[in-house]
Amino acid sequence: MLKLCGFAGSNYHNKVKLALLEKGIPFEEQLTWVGETDPASSPLGKVPYLVTEQGPLSESTIILEYLEQQYPSHRLLPSNAYEAAKVRELVQFLDLHLELVARNLYPEAFFGGKVSDSAKEKVSKQLEKNIAGFAKLAQFTPFVAGDAFTLADCTAITHLPLVSAATKKIYGRDYLADLPVKEYMAKVGERASVQRVNEDRKANGPLFMEYIKSKQKA
Repeated sequence: MLKLCGFAGSNYHNKVKLALLEKGIPFEEQLTWVGETDPASSPLGKVPYLVTEQGPLSESTIILEYLEQQYPSHRLLPSNAYEAAKVRELVQFLDLHLELVARNLYPEAFFGGKVSDSAKEKVSKQLEKNIAGFAKLAQFTPFVAGDAFTLADCTAITHLPLVSAATKKIYGRDYLADLPVKEYMAKVGERASVQRVNEDRKANGPLFMEYIKSKQKA
């Protein structure tokens, strides 16, 4: 059985977990914090990583691609090459140009830290530019890549709420407010997979905050 190593408070862990649940693939979870990973499985100490019969895999998007090829039933990528590429485009855009940019705000937005004013200004400009670009790619009809639930949704569901929350906390407004993100999240929130991920994330919350505090004291 596949083993997903990470923690339920991680959006990248949940990105993979959603795909596993949507595809109906049996798996077990192993609680693993950042920096406390198996070096052979995650060379940079990141989560998630997936332990398979063939060996371990790291990097969430690579894991998604593996799952799609290894378990072709209940596809989360279109069979058409161009349409599949458009889904991959959204996955990469969400990872690199939205979440990883907004991540610079997380220390102050969520963990009691401080982000410099110059960093906030830089992130604000970059996010406004990148969100405008995302708006040209995302469809929300009703799913982010069109009329079918795809790997892009596994990514959007876990990243977009963090971008919204972080910008609202730091800048006093939700930078995604002009997009139908709230309606989208309400729609996908009806899915059993999303409900499971959200419940596990909330349950993991206190333990995650204890871990963060222990790292801050160290």
